[in-house]
Amino acid sequence: MTRFSLPAVLTHAQASASAQALVTAVKAQPQLTIDASALQQFDSSALAVLLAGMREAQALGGQLQVQGLPARARSLVQVYGLTEVLQLPPVPA
Repeated sequence: MTRFSLPAVLTHAQASASAQALVTAVKAQPQLTIDASALQQFDSSALAVLLAGMREAQALGGQLQVQGLPARARSLVQVYGLTEVLQLPPVPA
């Protein structure tokens, strides 16, 4: 599966460009792994980027996997109720 890495900073200012890059990557490869391990500074716009990629993948019959999501970002995903939508694996014990 092809990898797409999120940047270290993904806030509102970077969201549009990041979403466009992710959608372009999904169009090229609808089976994609998103590496979120570099995320250090982010806001809810990062979730919007992930959702844009998910929507594109679903439209093309593909699937995205999100890996390496930092704990703070995972908490944000849970607050917004998106754990199942983003198909996140369970947190290791």
